[in-house]
Amino acid sequence: MATVTAQLGEGTVVNIQARQFSWRGDEPISVGGTDTGANPYELLLGGLAACIAVTLRLYANHKGITLDGVDVKLEFDRVHADDCVDCDERADGWIERIQSHVTIRGSFDDAQRKRLGQVAQRCPVHKTLANGVHMVDSVAFE
Repeated sequence: MATVTAQLGEGTVVNIQARQFSWRGDEPISVGGTDTGANPYELLLGGLAACIAVTLRLYANHKGITLDGVDVKLEFDRVHADDCVDCDERADGWIERIQSHVTIRGSFDDAQRKRLGQVAQRCPVHKTLANGVHMVDSVAFE
């Protein structure tokens, strides 16, 4: 189980904590923030990028494959459903889309290339985002 806590600070600054790690979220100046941290979508993409890279590293280590490196670039945007060529389901209005560009560095045979390409799409966070997640919300007031 993963647990993250967040506390709203001054303006749009959010102080985030997970285990012994602390970081900051914020919004860009253009939307009223102070731009002192990544925005929520950037934080989400960062978690996915880390998961993809680590999953590839762990798989390569497990299989004895030498992995020289992994570069992950993720882009989040909204596209109109009618314009989404790669979407399996059509919906009215807008669809949130993450485009993934993964570069795997090293010397691989064809079978390793194929498998590493599959593994890049199967990290746990990717599966969660692709399949959806059940949200259980609770709001309290002091």
